[in-house]
Amino acid sequence: MASTEITPEESAELARALTDALNPLAAAIRARESGGPEARMWEADPVEVTLSVLAAWKVVDTEVKRLTAIAAGTAGSYGASYEQMGAVWGITRQGARKKWPDAVPRPTATAAQAGSVLALFGGTAELVRDSRSGGWAWTAEGADQTRGAAEDHTWYATKEEAAAHAGAFLREHAADPS
Repeated sequence: MASTEITPEESAELARALTDALNPLAAAIRARESGGPEARMWEADPVEVTLSVLAAWKVVDTEVKRLTAIAAGTAGSYGASYEQMGAVWGITRQGARKKWPDAVPRPTATAAQAGSVLALFGGTAELVRDSRSGGWAWTAEGADQTRGAAEDHTWYATKEEAAAHAGAFLREHAADPS
């Protein structure tokens, strides 16, 4: 990965751009605190003005942290590891995991969320997880070609519970042994 170090010229340009973006926010914060117009922000007591600027930087810092967490989550969703994220951020793998604990999906969590197919009694059933409720449902086709599914809006608490109901359906619709 290319170095993330920036040149002194890039640093100066970034500082100018950030300051230009910050000034309206600092003026708005100062106006809310003082009740005066934004245009007169710089005419106030220097301590009050600089504290308004500091408050604006705090807002920016909070927003940067939020956006950074989103970027880390996006990188993790595309397969980046904590080791890679830590290297980019200049921290250890453990530091990255602590900073962005949900950025990289855990293998066991990913496997638990994946659906699966059951093949029993000559039929098959598919188990699916609802992303909103976290519940499980099933659809199946028995060996006798009968189709079935969990009742409308029925979500089971666990994958195993959905599998048990699907298995019972498949047993009921097993191929006729004669």
